[in-house]
Amino acid sequence: MGALEYKKVVKEREEWRILTCMWLHAGVFHVLANMLGLVFIGSRLEHEFGFLRIGVLYILSGIGGSILSSLFVRTTVSVGASGALFGLLGGMLSELLTNWTIYANVFAAISTLIIIILINIAVGILPHVDNYAHIGGFFTGFFLGFVILIRPQFKWINQRHVPSGYVAPATRTKYKSYQCILLIFSLIALLAGFITGLILLYRGIDGNDYCSWCHYLTCIPTPLWKCDSRCTLVQLDKQLNMTCLHNQRSGSYTIEDPNDTTEMQRLCLGLCN
Repeated sequence: MGALEYKKVVKEREEWRILTCMWLHAGVFHVLANMLGLVFIGSRLEHEFGFLRIGVLYILSGIGGSILSSLFVRTTVSVGASGALFGLLGGMLSELLTNWTIYANVFAAISTLIIIILINIAVGILPHVDNYAHIGGFFTGFFLGFVILIRPQFKWINQRHVPSGYVAPATRTKYKSYQCILLIFSLIALLAGFITGLILLYRGIDGNDYCSWCHYLTCIPTPLWKCDSRCTLVQLDKQLNMTCLHNQRSGSYTIEDPNDTTEMQRLCLGLCN
């Protein structure tokens, strides 16, 4: 249906899932939560910067989140616009940083936004939440904000808009030097991140093999839930009987490839959660 799944994206060459997964949701509550976030965050940005720039920010952030998720999540299916929404939060933060001179109380605005971001990322440690998509989307939106949400400095005058016969004051430089430096650095970081991520993805690199602690970013085990899923298997050709060791739930499945361990892990994870 278009959900993000590593096997289908890489092995079955269904790259379009990197984009389509952000338009799908896992239930009514999921879609309502994301739509509320889009109304409160996206409407404010769209009002200030227009549909085109915010649309680009939204879509590219969703793609960035999908790429990072695919590098680390190999056994589950991921859907939702959370990566794109976190990209809007990242864009808001970088917009405040690069355009800080036009705001009256920029410190309070940045502090409030950082608290909101940290709370939302903390929610990602719960089971069934793809925090990799959140983090990937956030950093994509953060760097992209320095590129497409840059504003001219205060008191700069566009000479084309000066009325006929009016003598405009001396023209200032449109952008400050630090804004240009951030723009160039962010553009390089974006290109390097997307290119590196896609190369690693299609080479079959599993990010968990190079980061022993990264699994805690998306789930921290507590007495209330478990993050690892282990099951006992009874297999007869394509028929698979599975029992989760955590909750003792059982299920019977038919699989096409009896040697497909990735599919078995995915079924086990679903059974245990």
